[in-house]
Amino acid sequence: MVLQSYGRCVIEKPQTHACVPDLLLYKGENIPKWQPGEPRRILLSRDRLPDLVGEIADTSLSIDLDEQKQLYASLGIAEYWVIDVKGMRLFAFGLTEAGAYETIEMSRILTDLPIALVEKTLERLAEDTNTAAANWLMQQLQTKTKPAS
Repeated sequence: MVLQSYGRCVIEKPQTHACVPDLLLYKGENIPKWQPGEPRRILLSRDRLPDLVGEIADTSLSIDLDEQKQLYASLGIAEYWVIDVKGMRLFAFGLTEAGAYETIEMSRILTDLPIALVEKTLERLAEDTNTAAANWLMQQLQTKTKPAS
């Protein structure tokens, strides 16, 4: 599975929408690429939608859970995450066929990744380094995917 993440890229639907999420994630093929020195701009008239976008909310939680959420739903982005820095929580939403977000407990894009596991990793950041928390998450994921003997 091919995954590519980008931070702080402009997503633009000419004449209608523009936004700059903190995190973009593409899964699969046709991932946008840029030449060195070229601005990181995703033009929806040319590039495909990211599969997941995320916001890191320190002072912007209410905006991220309302206005930004509505914007990303209107663009048709399949999954939207908001990381509440102060509360060490993750709000995860999946797009319904009706074009609205609903709360999800398992990522649809990062196949079968429990949102609760990501939240536990966020909690570890209060006492561990980023690297230690990331290593813990990787251990949890490896344990989860090991075949039963």
